[in-house]
Amino acid sequence: MTDRPIRVLIVEDNPDDLRHVLQLLDRGAAGPVTTLTAGSVAEAVDLLHGGAHADVALLDLALPDTTPGSLEALERVQAVAPLLPTVLLTGLDDEVVAEEAIRRGAQDYLPKRNLEAPLLGRALRYAIERQRAEVALRESEERYALAVAGANDGLWDWDLQRDTIYFSPRWKGMLGHGLDEVGEAPQEWFERVHPDDLLILRAEISAHRAGGTPHFKSEHRMLHKDGTYRWMQSRGIAVRDPAGQPYRMAGSMADITARKLAEKRLQHDAFHDSLTGLPNRALFLDRLGVALAHARRRGDHAYAVLFLDLDRFKNVNDSLGHHVGDELLVAVARRIEVLLRPGDTVARLGGDEFAILLDGVDDPAQASRVAQRVNRELSRPFDIQGHEVFVTMSLGITLSSSASYERPEDALRDADTAMYRAKAAGKDRHAIFDRAMHEHAVALLQVETDLRRAIERQEFVVHYQPIVELASGEIDGFEALLRWHHPAHGLLQPDSFIAIAEDTGLIVPIGWWVLREACRQLAEWQADGRGRSIAVSVNLSGKQFLQTDLVRRMRRLLREVPISPGSLRLEMTEGAIMEQGQAAVAKLLQLRELGIKLYIDDFGTGYSSLSYLHRLPMDGLKIDRSFISSGAGAEAGGSSEIVRSIVALGRTLGMGVAAEGLETAEQVTHLRGLSCELGQGFFFSGPVDRSAAGGLIAQHARW
Repeated sequence: MTDRPIRVLIVEDNPDDLRHVLQLLDRGAAGPVTTLTAGSVAEAVDLLHGGAHADVALLDLALPDTTPGSLEALERVQAVAPLLPTVLLTGLDDEVVAEEAIRRGAQDYLPKRNLEAPLLGRALRYAIERQRAEVALRESEERYALAVAGANDGLWDWDLQRDTIYFSPRWKGMLGHGLDEVGEAPQEWFERVHPDDLLILRAEISAHRAGGTPHFKSEHRMLHKDGTYRWMQSRGIAVRDPAGQPYRMAGSMADITARKLAEKRLQHDAFHDSLTGLPNRALFLDRLGVALAHARRRGDHAYAVLFLDLDRFKNVNDSLGHHVGDELLVAVARRIEVLLRPGDTVARLGGDEFAILLDGVDDPAQASRVAQRVNRELSRPFDIQGHEVFVTMSLGITLSSSASYERPEDALRDADTAMYRAKAAGKDRHAIFDRAMHEHAVALLQVETDLRRAIERQEFVVHYQPIVELASGEIDGFEALLRWHHPAHGLLQPDSFIAIAEDTGLIVPIGWWVLREACRQLAEWQADGRGRSIAVSVNLSGKQFLQTDLVRRMRRLLREVPISPGSLRLEMTEGAIMEQGQAAVAKLLQLRELGIKLYIDDFGTGYSSLSYLHRLPMDGLKIDRSFISSGAGAEAGGSSEIVRSIVALGRTLGMGVAAEGLETAEQVTHLRGLSCELGQGFFFSGPVDRSAAGGLIAQHARW
C-alpha cells in the first residue's frame, strides 16, 4: 500500500456505531483515511452510481432498507461495484449470515461488540490487498485461458505427483484429435512418439528432471490420427520444491514438420547435383574418405575411383543447345547408375565430369571391367528431343593399391590425371593411374609455374626462320618462332611448353609478347634500307583470335611500332577460324582493313570446307609440312597430288601459297615445278637468332 489515504465508504444507520467507527479510524487504525458515509443501501448505491470512489466498504448487514437476516445489502453493493472490497459489520446474531457472505465475495467481517482499532485497521488493509490479489489472479487466469485458446503451440502441464498431464485443445488438434479423444495419462504422449525417437525423448526428460539441464527440449516424431508421423518440438521446464525435487513440468509442443522437410531439402541440395540428382563432389569426397579409412583399418579392403569425362561434349551444346546438353547429362547419369552395385557411388562433379567409387573391389581387373561396361553402355545412341546423339568417354582409374592415400582429394586427383592420359591417347578409352603419371603431372605443374615466372623475368626469345621466294631464291621474309631460355634446362623448343601455355591461357600474354617483339624487330630491319621489303609471319593462337579486343590491340600496336602493315603476316589455323563461325569473317575483315596479311597455317589438317573457304578474307595458304615430307616427288603418289591440289586451289582463290618443311633439293624443285610461291625449311635455313637473321638480310642470301 502507498501513503495515499484510504477512502472508506461506511454504510451504517446506527449513529452510535457510526461514531465509534469514525473514532477508531481517527486514531489511525488503518493509517491515513478519508471517509464517505451512508445510512442505507440505497444511499450507498446512489453515491457509487454518482461516481464516488472508495477503496473499501464497511457495510452493516442490518440496514433499514434490507430484509433482516439476508445478504441483500452485499448483493446490491456488489451489483453496482463488483470489484469494491467489502468488510461486513455484524451484530450478535449475524455471524452465520456473515460466513455465507464470505463465500459470496465479502473479504471479511467484524463483530461490532468487540470492534477495536488494530482489528479494524488490519481488516481494511487485508480486504484491499486480498481483493487486488484476487483481481490479479483472475486476470492472470483469463490471460492464461486466452493464451491456451489462441496459442499456435500446444500446451501441456504435467502433475508429477499425480502423474497426470493436461493437454491443451491445440496440443490434441495438432495430432488430429478432438477434445475427448486424448486422456491425461503420460502414455497418451509417449505411445504416439515414433519408436526410434522414444528413448531419446525419455532420456531428455529424465535429464531435466534430475537437474542436468536448465530446460527440457526435444525434437521427435509423433503419430497423427491420419497414420502419418509429424515432427514436433517439445519444450518445458520443471517446477521444484524447496528441496529441489520437481513436482510439476509444463511446456509447449510445436509442429516443425515444414522446417524439417526444408532442412532435409537443403541438406540434400548441399550434397547433390541439382541437374542429375546424383551426389556432388562434396558427398563423393565424403564417401571416398570413408572408403580410405576402411582401407587403412583393414589391409585387405580395396576400392577404386573412376573419373569419367565425355569426349567433345561441347560440340553437343554448341550445335544442339544447352537444353539438349543438360538432358544428355541426365541420360548419361541414369545409364551409369544401373550398371553399379548398391554400395557403389556415382557422382557428377560438374560440367560433363562424373566420378564412380567402387568400394570393396575384388581385384584391379574389376575396375577395368566396370569401365568397359560404362563405355559400352554410353556408346549406344541417345535419343534427346528427337536428336540421335552419340557420345564417347575418356576414363581414368586409380586403385587403392596405387598409393596409401591420406586424403580423398588425392585419390580423385590421380584418377583425373589418368583420365587426361586416356584423353591424350586418343579419347574413347580408359587408363589406369601409375606413379609415372603423377610424376608427369607434377612436372607439368612445374612447367606451368616456370612459365608464369618466365613472363615476369623475360626469359623468352624470338628466333627467325627465312621464308624464301621459290622462283628467285631470295628471302621474302621470316617466321617468328618462340624459344624459351629456361634457367635450368637451357633453350627449349615450343613443343615442350606450348600445350601447357594453351591449357592455362598463358598463351595469350606470351603470344602478344611475341607479336610485339617481332614487330619491333621488323621495324628495325625496315629502318635499314636493305630490309625494306622484308615481311614477318607471326602465329596467332586460337585463344588470341577469340579475344574481343584483338582488332583494337592490333591497331594500337601498329600505331606504336612504325612498320608497313602489309609486311606483317598473321598465321592462324583452320580450327581457330572455324570455331568462331561467321564472327570470324567480320574480325578477319577488320584485320585486313589495317593492312595486315592473313594466312591459314597448317592448311589441309583442319576441318574447314571448300564451300566456306572462299568466303574467308585470307591472303594465303600455308601447306602443312606433313604433306611435304611424304610427298616430295611425283613418285610419292597421293600426298604429291594433295600438294598440287592446294597450290591450284590457292591460285583459283587468288591466294598465295607457302610450303613449310622443305628439307631437300628434290622437294624444292618439285614445289617450283608446281609454281608454289614461297617455301620454308631447313634446306634454306633453320630458325636463327635476330643477329643471324639480320646477317642473312645484309648478305642478300639467295638459294
